[in-house]
Amino acid sequence: MPARLSEVFRAHPVHLHDTNIEFESVRELPDSHAWPLVIDYPSEDMYDIEAVPIIDLMDPNATNLVGNACERWGVFQVTNHGIPIGLLEDVESEGRRLFQLPAQQKLKAARPPNGISGYGRARINAFFPKLMWSEGFTIVGSPVEDARQLWPQEYNTFWKRIKERSLKNESEGASAALQLNSYPPCPEPKRAMGLAAHTDSTLLTVLYQNSTSGLQVLKDGVRWVSVPPRSGTLVVNVGDLLHILSNGRFLSVLHRAVVHRTRHRLSLAYLYGPPSNIQIAPLSKLIDQKHPPLYHPVTWSEYLGRKAKHFNKALSTVRLCGPQNVFIDMNDQNRMKVEW
Repeated sequence: MPARLSEVFRAHPVHLHDTNIEFESVRELPDSHAWPLVIDYPSEDMYDIEAVPIIDLMDPNATNLVGNACERWGVFQVTNHGIPIGLLEDVESEGRRLFQLPAQQKLKAARPPNGISGYGRARINAFFPKLMWSEGFTIVGSPVEDARQLWPQEYNTFWKRIKERSLKNESEGASAALQLNSYPPCPEPKRAMGLAAHTDSTLLTVLYQNSTSGLQVLKDGVRWVSVPPRSGTLVVNVGDLLHILSNGRFLSVLHRAVVHRTRHRLSLAYLYGPPSNIQIAPLSKLIDQKHPPLYHPVTWSEYLGRKAKHFNKALSTVRLCGPQNVFIDMNDQNRMKVEW
């Protein structure tokens, strides 16, 4: 069984057909990126009807508020998180500079089919017949070699800002990745998809988004709710592993990204997980006669392998029994409203 994340990706290569599209120059949506008409977009005036919780981490009741948000939503926004906004803006600036490079230049740092780091399209593209209107860059460890390919004469600028100023967990053995995502303006946004509905294979994902909206989460399995950007906030969502650890109490929320006709969206996602060979199982204090364990133990490496094979049905492959409470597993892609 692979013990390192890099070994997992080598064991589960994803071959994506690259169209080398120059998004900014496209005037008509190509058939390769044309999805069925999306009719379930939340309207802008729905933001305040039922909104994703915003939690001040300095609030004395923050712990309870976070727990409640994880149970009801699987996602929340945080303020007073202690991360300087200038740091995030610096990383955003370098990400924008990266994505503005010509396609052929970016492909010099392309992520290989069996790799985890580098430039390319989201691996989940392999599970859908249409391509997504986005591009990404994944950083695990030092980005210096990729930066050297992108900016042979000035790679130190990107490397220093990302390495020294990006979010970084110092816990020994912990696993993490920084994912930069670009969603360019799209000529037909309601027939395109920035990032298709999915859950994260992490414990937690922390997201910074620029001033352009696009993130949407599935609430109660029936409606999409937008998560509008708010100055100084970060979005935190529960991943599949925390869902397992909580024995299904915390929802691993299905989420997606939509695009705009005139606005360019950029997001930075910090994907945090445990050491790749540590077993994750429901916490013993959450198990009793009325609440048996719903999932058997699994390492992050093993689970990533299942995700690479089963995508949004991966949780069902480690489930022991059905829930006996009100919990409903939202991770079934058959619940998605975008149908073929």
